[in-house]
Amino acid sequence: MRFSHISLGVLALALATPAFADPTPAGPADPAAPVPAEPAPAAVADDTAPPPAITVSGGATLVSDYRFRGISQTNLQPAIQGSITVTHASGFYATVWSSSTSGYVTFSGTGSQEIDLIAGYKKTTGGFTLDAGVLYYLYPRSRPAGDRSSANFFEPYADVAYTIGPVTAKVTVNYAPSQKALALDQGQSGLLKKNDNVYLAGDLSASIPNTPLGLSAHLGHTWGPSWLSLGNEYTDWGLGATATWKNLTLGVSYVDTSGVFLLANGKNAARSGVVVSLGASF
Repeated sequence: MRFSHISLGVLALALATPAFADPTPAGPADPAAPVPAEPAPAAVADDTAPPPAITVSGGATLVSDYRFRGISQTNLQPAIQGSITVTHASGFYATVWSSSTSGYVTFSGTGSQEIDLIAGYKKTTGGFTLDAGVLYYLYPRSRPAGDRSSANFFEPYADVAYTIGPVTAKVTVNYAPSQKALALDQGQSGLLKKNDNVYLAGDLSASIPNTPLGLSAHLGHTWGPSWLSLGNEYTDWGLGATATWKNLTLGVSYVDTSGVFLLANGKNAARSGVVVSLGASF
């Protein structure tokens, strides 16, 4: 499982499903046919038709380093990521998101993929947007035979955002209840207690009017002790910028943390770094 991670800015552009009219050409006039008392009214195009009840969006992204809450999940190497989201007009949605990872994000040191299953509800009223749901983190093939550890866990989340013009401020809280996968050894020994985990974050983003550019700032803190908090607690922060062209987005961000997580090669996976991404949405 990941030793921490960021909510990826996996890029999504909702597919608007166009409604096509089905005009049937009228046949030639038949002089022997009875004349109706009132001709049928001509169909009038409705430019105010409601949007489809269900929309589908998704995307694929290549990143120079997959950071989860500031800590590399890919040995400071590139990752490929993808997502698909189904949204209902009521505000309910379901998302499947996936990324390549390195083995050290699980106790057993095996597995090379993370899959996030997400179900939530999102509602906007005035300038406020409420988003809440549950994340389930899944790590396929992460345990060899005989391994007692557990990598998969679930994490409810909620955030409130407020938008004024091109600027949006958001506060997010994620709380993972006590689970085997959050024990400091992920339950391998059976001796260490299950732990819970809290992550609180604030984000500020803004688009630059009349340009394809956007700016963002992030500050988050993880409380432990748990597998996700490096055994104690730490803070992560970052600054970023994006440029969008059609359905492509190029991003660059500076990421840093107050934590230390040493890899087998002696590098610190929690060190500061610049992350570059290129994403395509559909």
